[in-house]
Amino acid sequence: MRRTVFTEDHEAFRAVFRDFVAGEVVPYYDQWLQDGRVPRELYRKLGALGVFGIEVPQEYGGSGIDDYRYQAVVAEETARAGVGLGSASVHTTLVLPYLMKFGTDEQKKRWLPGFASGDIMTAIAMTEPGSGSDLAGMTTAARLSEDGTHYVLSGAKTFITGGAYADLVLVVCRTSPAVPEDRRAGLSILCVESASEGFAVGRKLDKIGLKTSDTAELSFTDVKVPVENLLGEEGRAFSYLTHNLVVERLGIAVGACASAAGAVRFATEYVKDRTVFGKPVASFQNTKFVLAECAAELEAAQAFTDRALELHDAGELTVADAAKAKLFCTEAAGRIIDKCLQLHGGYGYILEYPIARLYADTRVSRIYGGTSEVMKTIIAKDLGL
Repeated sequence: MRRTVFTEDHEAFRAVFRDFVAGEVVPYYDQWLQDGRVPRELYRKLGALGVFGIEVPQEYGGSGIDDYRYQAVVAEETARAGVGLGSASVHTTLVLPYLMKFGTDEQKKRWLPGFASGDIMTAIAMTEPGSGSDLAGMTTAARLSEDGTHYVLSGAKTFITGGAYADLVLVVCRTSPAVPEDRRAGLSILCVESASEGFAVGRKLDKIGLKTSDTAELSFTDVKVPVENLLGEEGRAFSYLTHNLVVERLGIAVGACASAAGAVRFATEYVKDRTVFGKPVASFQNTKFVLAECAAELEAAQAFTDRALELHDAGELTVADAAKAKLFCTEAAGRIIDKCLQLHGGYGYILEYPIARLYADTRVSRIYGGTSEVMKTIIAKDLGL
């Protein structure tokens, strides 16, 4: 089906970014996989290209374009090439909305120019070893100093994407105890510079997929955080997190669709070239039927995602809408990529082939940003159940 969600400007950006991926990412990607990270210079190149600054206001070095669809193009083109950009999506999709909506003018002036250029890389730290998806159960805490000039932060976080090499980490913590009638009260967001004394990077977690995106454990031992680094109002973090989960889940849905599209592309090319019993794999009826199923399911997921993008652009995408998009698209991507891997036979299980990396990389989409089970709970609640 012809897609209508993107304009000529988006497609012009797509062409530029596709060339960038082909020249600056694909030739070096195998080495980055071995290294377990992308080089810092890639982030600066993305900054110079304007990718990080699309939504950053012009006065802070960006383009000032409030349009998430450009990030959707980035996701589609990286998946099309079977590569990743490290923690770049966390930087632009997760962290930037917090800085834009809740940051003060002084904070924006201090951080956004470096954010847009790639000289300041960011991460957000929510999950803790003992609480998982139960954000209200976190124990990382910060107390205000007696003179009121800084917070003293202590605790630990885990599964922090980009945390190992970030310069600035948005840490969700308790600034006051929870109360029985509202466990979510008392949470705040502190912007913590990684160079701060007492800030430590622990284990870099060895994941199944997303090998170029570092995921780490972080610890905070009496870290002094200036009060000027409080993001938004004290005690309001849970409402802030809820606000941004909509675009986070939309981003996961977009990425899942992009990965599924990449898988169909790789499988289609492979079965045309691969010969079995003297015939191209593509000539067998089973191959044709499997790819037909994948193409149809992909179209349905893509239509769902495009509609969600339109609603988000209009400011009308609800929490339940985003949950539906994430649930449907990530589950569909899992099915599609699995079928496409099967068509590769034994080679589909070899990481040298992009389909194997897509298979491993996409599995987490049903976990992070809220598991599929959490999405079902949200949708059921929206149904009045």
